[in-house]
Amino acid sequence: MSPFKYADESIQSQDIMIAIPSVAIAVSILDLPGILAKSVRFADGWIAIIIAGILAVSLTWFVAKIVSKFPNQSFLSYSSSLLSKPVAYLLTLLFAIQGMMIAAYEVSSISIISKQYLFDTTPVEVIGLSFLLIVVYSVSGSRVGLFRLNAMFLPLIFLVTGLLIIFAIGFMKLDNVLPVFTTGINGYVKGTIDSALAYAGIGILFFYIPLVKDINKVPGRAAFGMSWVVLLYLLIYLVCIAVFGQATTEVIRLPLIELAKSIKIPGGFFERMESLFFVIWITSIFTTAMMTYDVAVMALQSILPKLKKHTIVFGLSPLIYFISTLPNNFLENVKFEEYLAYTTSILPVFVVIPLWIMYGIKGGKNRGQ
Repeated sequence: MSPFKYADESIQSQDIMIAIPSVAIAVSILDLPGILAKSVRFADGWIAIIIAGILAVSLTWFVAKIVSKFPNQSFLSYSSSLLSKPVAYLLTLLFAIQGMMIAAYEVSSISIISKQYLFDTTPVEVIGLSFLLIVVYSVSGSRVGLFRLNAMFLPLIFLVTGLLIIFAIGFMKLDNVLPVFTTGINGYVKGTIDSALAYAGIGILFFYIPLVKDINKVPGRAAFGMSWVVLLYLLIYLVCIAVFGQATTEVIRLPLIELAKSIKIPGGFFERMESLFFVIWITSIFTTAMMTYDVAVMALQSILPKLKKHTIVFGLSPLIYFISTLPNNFLENVKFEEYLAYTTSILPVFVVIPLWIMYGIKGGKNRGQ
């Protein structure tokens, strides 16, 4: 069956606004409360989340702003004009590798976690392969279709997470969040770093913004989209601490899943809240995997323009699947996550700073407008 193709392959600024949280909200939303609980005392993690969130929103704006100065130009094109072709090719290749690694991590995570909570008798290899095939099918179709999927799934993610928070109110205890401001400086610094590593997805802006029609609106809307992630992380962290307390939260592997399992909906009309949460969470992992996979394809297409999109998509799939099978258990997958968190946070900073410097030096004469 041939994939449906849209007549217009361009997107709008609101599509970027939706894409940012669609990519950022993935596995990190499950374990962030537990990671922060190890660094800060009681509910003091909200400070770290906000500080890291301000940094993430600012970085999002700066990335979107510099890219918006080069409409209808690929990352390889405008980075070549500012940084030289060899550097541009190297950075493009790094983004391609990063996209593949993130997609592989998402496949690995959904395999390991789904086996633990849902499919205890199904081999992780089968779960991972099934998920990857769906991702491959989505990426092989229209690029605009990916943004339509984001627009369809993101409201459901926020809706179900919002319901989870509402139903958790009856289980909250004020004593679990008090006293406040008892964490030392070192704790706040570590908590801020841990929180900053959870704000992923900024790198996709280098590749998707050139597709936007109303490109002048992108910086503000991209930053607004990242602010949704900050708010969601903040609410989830506070709810987990208020329900479980710091001591319990820091020893739970995936606090948000355990929160969903502990919630009882009044009336008994839906007894297993975690089942609904898992369905929505899987869609969140799916959107992250397909967008990062597509960025890897876009990057390689710009380096190897003679190769067709389908050739790259299907060529990458065995490699991504192989990488996803390398973590053998949950702890090894956590190590994988730590490595990716640093690279996904550092690479956009490493790229956007020289872009702005060279743009200032050259006075924007290479904008190509």
